[in-house]
Amino acid sequence: MTDPKATEAHEEAVAEEIEAVAVPGQTQQAAVAARSPLQLVWARLRRDPTAMISAAVILLVIIAALAAPLVASLIGHGPNEQFRDDGLTEFGTPVGPNSQFLLGTDNLGRDVLVRLVYGAQISLIVAFAATLGALGIGTLVGLVAGFMRGWVDTVLTWLMDTTLSLPQLLFAISLVALVGPSLGTTVIVIVLFSWAPIARVVRGQVLSLREREFVEAARSLGASNWRIMRVDVLPNLLVPILVYGTLLIPQAIVFEATLSFLGLGVLPPTATWGNMLSVASTGSLYTIAPWLVIFPSAALLAVTLAFNLLGDSIRDALDPRQTLFAGRRRLARNRAAKRAARRKASA
Repeated sequence: MTDPKATEAHEEAVAEEIEAVAVPGQTQQAAVAARSPLQLVWARLRRDPTAMISAAVILLVIIAALAAPLVASLIGHGPNEQFRDDGLTEFGTPVGPNSQFLLGTDNLGRDVLVRLVYGAQISLIVAFAATLGALGIGTLVGLVAGFMRGWVDTVLTWLMDTTLSLPQLLFAISLVALVGPSLGTTVIVIVLFSWAPIARVVRGQVLSLREREFVEAARSLGASNWRIMRVDVLPNLLVPILVYGTLLIPQAIVFEATLSFLGLGVLPPTATWGNMLSVASTGSLYTIAPWLVIFPSAALLAVTLAFNLLGDSIRDALDPRQTLFAGRRRLARNRAAKRAARRKASA
């Protein structure tokens, strides 16, 4: 849920922007005219606390993933290094957070903190690779289906519907059983189930764009269909593609964690958040070592929530009509309050 105070602050910022345009004055109009659309989008995102906090969380996770070898070197613990003497109690159970193991250890005496940052590497690699693959395939299929129409559209739409109707988890289990679990297999499985929704969104946008005047003008000049799709139509699809991509990344992270938790993703001893949760569930280990569940779950929740909130903020900033309407309403209320105050003062 969006913070009401953050929403109110965002609306006030937009209202100020509208008021600057609405108030006559050459200086204000020149200042607004000098700002590019990209600068306006950045200004809206910068004034949105939710977007800034989400971006900070994502940046922190990326830095932690990139600095995983440095973290392991500073602490002196490898991601798969087992500390049977110091990392386990005399009963063979994991050691809780302490000065030597900041986030505790797992059932084999491995440092949870080091494995957590190395798990961030796997999650981000899978998420970005799968998102890029799904966006590329989905954009191409949706673009061709929506622009070509006819039997091409029929066949590609049937392929989209068939893909969406497949049970994801059962199909993933079958595919992994055939080729074996690995990092590459995980990316392929996510891409196979992620491109179809993107293709449907792109196809719907292309259907509304193919009859526009600029497309007809390009046809009259003798441009080929591929050139029109690449030069004229595709740039107008970047906004929905970008927004959908930011929302697809957390889905890929969760799906990879699910496959790894079930033993169908990245195999142990490679550190992933799903594998760490799987270890915690072995023999109800989480009952005596709750940190094995708390820290990987918190990392998953923080990353997925941050990407979802950032995607929503980017969508609002790129298509700010709803926010502008709210800003106009606030501006009208402020002006009405000022007039009422002036009438009261004059009375």
